Order: sequence, then C-alpha cells, then structure tokens
Amino acid sequence: MTGSREARGQWFAAAMAAISRRLPFGLSEVIPPNVVGYLLINGCTFCLDLGLLTVFYGGLKLWLPLATTMSYGIASLVSYTCNRILNFQSHGAVGTQLPLYIGVLTVNYLAFIVGVQEGLHHLGVEYQVGRVLAACCEGVFLYCAMRWLVFRDAMGSTPVGPRHAAEASAPSPPSVPAEGDAASAPLSGAPRPVVPAGSEEA
Repeated sequence: MTGSREARGQWFAAAMAAISRRLPFGLSEVIPPNVVGYLLINGCTFCLDLGLLTVFYGGLKLWLPLATTMSYGIASLVSYTCNRILNFQSHGAVGTQLPLYIGVLTVNYLAFIVGVQEGLHHLGVEYQVGRVLAACCEGVFLYCAMRWLVFRDAMGSTPVGPRHAAEASAPSPPSVPAEGDAASAPLSGAPRPVVPAGSEEA
C-alpha cells in the first residue's frame, strides 16, 4: 500500500517537473513543480466545487451559504488528500495536519468564500462568477498555507525549480583525500625514522 502510494507520488512529481521545465518566459527557473501540481489539483477540485454548488444551489435550491459550505467541504477534502499524497508527498501525522488544515479552511472560508462571494452576490454578481473571483483569492492563500504550514515536513524534499532538481539528483563527486591528511600522516607516538648524519648533504 505504501509502495504504491510512493510510486504514484513519484510519477506525479516527475510529470509536474516535466511540465515545469517547459514553462515559457523564464518561469521554469522560478516556479517549482509543486506549484504546477497545486494548480492542477486545485483546478480540478475547483471544478468539482463549482459543479456541486450548481447542483446544490441551482438544482436543489438550497440556501446559498449551505450549498457553498457543502460543495466547499467536499472539494477541500479531495484537495487535501491529493496534495498530501501526490503533490507534497507528505508523511506527517494526519492527526497533526488535519486540525491545521481545518483551521486554514475556516479562515479561508470566512474571508474569501463567505465574505467575498456573499458580498459580490449582494452586489448583483452572478453566484458562479463570484465563486470564480473568490477562488482567485483563496488559491494564493491556500498554497502558502499548505506549503509552509500544513505540509511543512515536506519542504526539504521538494526542489524549488528544475535547475535545483537537476542539482539535487546529480551524484556527489567522490571525496579526494588532501595532501598531508590524517591517512598519510604518521601515527602520533610512533618512532620517527633515524636519518644518519651527513646523508642529507649527499
């Protein structure tokens, strides 16, 4: 089970690194592969969120805050699972990460989902358009929270860019002993060879 999970994570990381290397305008040097993975995963979960919101509010005629909460909660759970396993490949304890993630989601929900979306809705903006605008704000916030808070145990294992990835995967050169190191120096306390007098002049 663990082996298949790690294999999926390595495959996903390799695919995201390949995409990151092909980014134009010099973006490949500054955008790490996990940003590409985050955008892909959360782009899919956002479509799931928007589809569920359309069903709950547009189809079932639920109260908008309730429909938003339900669709957001389901999509967020899928996002957490995929980012943990595939994107960040985190091995931290779920019991520690999940409360942090719930706290991040609570702040994000109150600030961007309810605040921004409800405000735009009262201004007459279509609820789907308001959800898209709110998602632009929450995307940056959630990535930073995942990268440096929720999945911080995976920070050292993720290269910051393709160039860094190549340097990290390159084998380190073998160490060459320096002249006069401990291996070639005589042992302390060992008798030094006696040089006969006058041999140096010869």
